[in-house]
This record gives sequence, C-alpha cells and structure tokens, in this order.
Amino acid sequence: MKKDICGILGIKYPIFQGGMAWVSESTLAAAVSNAGGLGIIAGANAPASHIRDEIRKTKKLTDKPFGLNIMLLSDNADELADIAIEEGVKVITTGAGNPGKYIDKWKNAGIVVIPVVASVALAKRMERCGVDAVIAEGCESGGHVGKLTTMALLPQVVDAVNIPVIGAGGIGDGRGIAAAFILGASGVQVGTRFLASEECQIHDNYKNAVIKSKDIDTVVTGRCTGHPVQVLKNKLAKEYLKLESDNASIEALEELGKGALRRAVVDGDIENGSLMAGQISGMVKKVQSVKEIIEEMFSEYEEVKRSL
Repeated sequence: MKKDICGILGIKYPIFQGGMAWVSESTLAAAVSNAGGLGIIAGANAPASHIRDEIRKTKKLTDKPFGLNIMLLSDNADELADIAIEEGVKVITTGAGNPGKYIDKWKNAGIVVIPVVASVALAKRMERCGVDAVIAEGCESGGHVGKLTTMALLPQVVDAVNIPVIGAGGIGDGRGIAAAFILGASGVQVGTRFLASEECQIHDNYKNAVIKSKDIDTVVTGRCTGHPVQVLKNKLAKEYLKLESDNASIEALEELGKGALRRAVVDGDIENGSLMAGQISGMVKKVQSVKEIIEEMFSEYEEVKRSL
C-alpha cells in the first residue's frame, strides 16, 4: 500500500461506510466509527440545518473520526462545505462533480479530503488539486454509478496517482477486500452490506428486500438522463425502464422518480420506492450489527491472505 490510510485517518480498519442518501445518518455513521471504520454522514439534498444536527448527534455517539459526504450537484453544496468547517468535521468525501473550488478552504481547516472518482482523468485532476486520497468506485455499486467496473477502474487509478486509493463497488466480504488490496487499494468503501445492519435506520421492508435479493436482481436506470442509478428490480424500476425505452422526456422520468428514495427508506414501499443497492446484494443474507459485519469481513480477509 502506498500509504497507511488508517494512520492518516486514525481508524482501526481500512473501511469506509458509503455516504448513502437518506441512509447514512448519525446512528449508522457512529456505529461504523465505533467499530473501527470510518462512518460517513450523507449530505445529499437534505436541508443544511438537518445535516448540522446529524453531525452534532454523531459527535455525541462517538469520539472516533467520521466523515461527511457532499454531493456537489446538490443545491446546498456551498452551505454544507462551510458547515463541515464550522462543525469541525475531520473528513470530507465528495461525489457527482469536482470539489476543486472548496479544497483550499477545507485543507486550511485541517480536513482530509477524499473525492469519489469514476475515471483516471478525474483522479489525476484531484491529485493535482491537493486531495489526500481518492475513492475509485466501480459500476457494481448501488446508487449513482459510472461506466467502468471496479476490477478495471481500480488498478488504473492506482497506477495513475501517488496518493492512497480506496476501492469501492462490489465489495461485500473479506474476499472483496483482499481483491481490492491486490489491485493496489489502500482501503475499501462499503455501502450495500451496511444496509442490512442493525444500526441502519432504513425500513425493515428495504432490509428484507436486500436480504432476499439474488445475483441478477439489480438493474441500472437513468442511463438516458446521464445519471444512471443501480437499484433492486421492482415496479418502479420496470416503469422507469419502460419510459426510457419509449424515449420519454426527462421531465416525465424525473416526475416518476420524485421522492422515490424516501418512499423506500422511510415508508418501506418496496414496489414504488427506489431500492438503491449494489450488485453484491445477493451476498447479503442476514441482518448483523455493524461491529459484526466489519469484524467478520476482516476475519475473512485474514483467512484469504493466509491461503494466498
């Protein structure tokens, strides 16, 4: 590994919890941090005041480092960028854009900056901007996805930059961790596996849908809009894909998807909600505590390492 990401962040295990909109809140983030990983609060499109409250709640639940994920396309990205500084957040991850205009002020505040990248070009640009590491996320991941698989993207990013690279997308057990490390990663980011954690606050219907899913039960919607999203197949996904095949307007697609994630996470509507999940959802078989998940994954990793 190029650098010790655990040493940089002050964590026990080199594992990040993905910043999942409507999912990654204080309870989950604090549990991951307390278990030795890096918990991350998702900013998404939530009101800035709500995110400030979530940061403060997390501080009460853990004395370990945690991060904030800022989606750069969000209307409140500028406000969240300042709130992170005001509230003393230690780590920021970003997605859906280039965080260049914020990096100097974040670094001046002592914040570790780690953008998500889906290409070598963006990874190299981020390194030139002075970020501390990058998360190379393949299209196996849940939610918003790029074009390249983790297997193809990760080693190319590792070869292109001199900063630590975190592997993400399709990692759900110790074998995935081992594979990421062999490809040159300094750590991993996991999202889908944590959906089935006791501390994750999503509706039980959503958790059960993940647990019951099989290997071919995810699909990518939104390719025609330029914002592809990986979800579990359900009535909403089928309707969305039908509209796409019929060349429906972007406005019609946006109307269908409006509020869909909240319907899944809060209301437990597994037919009309957006069940964001990655391709490893078929590997998730039971609900466990965050601590059990992390310790099991790294125990499996150690076993794989010994066998190699």
